[in-house]
Amino acid sequence: QLQASGGGLVQAGGSLRLSCAASGRTFSNYGMGWFRQGPGKEREFVAAISGSGSTLYYANFVKGRFTISRDNDKNTVYLQMNSLKPEDTSIYTCARSSYFFESSVPSEYAYWGQGTLVTVSS
Repeated sequence: QLQASGGGLVQAGGSLRLSCAASGRTFSNYGMGWFRQGPGKEREFVAAISGSGSTLYYANFVKGRFTISRDNDKNTVYLQMNSLKPEDTSIYTCARSSYFFESSVPSEYAYWGQGTLVTVSS
């Protein structure tokens, strides 16, 4: 089970930190990812991290602004979002990969959380 939190309303240029808490004892065995779906848009990949946290992968549009990290002792993955733009407005969802390594491919994710809404005002 994945529980995302931390979404909200923020002004352009602001920051938010999303968290995703996972249940289970094998959290560190799997890569984790964040995806988002904006109004009227298809779901898109945002960022992913390997099970150990040693390798990261970002969508081009968030490089330099977002940082993904994880705390395997707390079974939690984070998405620090800085310099937010109105076009970042979306429902952000965390997912657990079927594999150890990070991936941008949705079909490689076995479990999905319920999402948290991020709204960026101009």
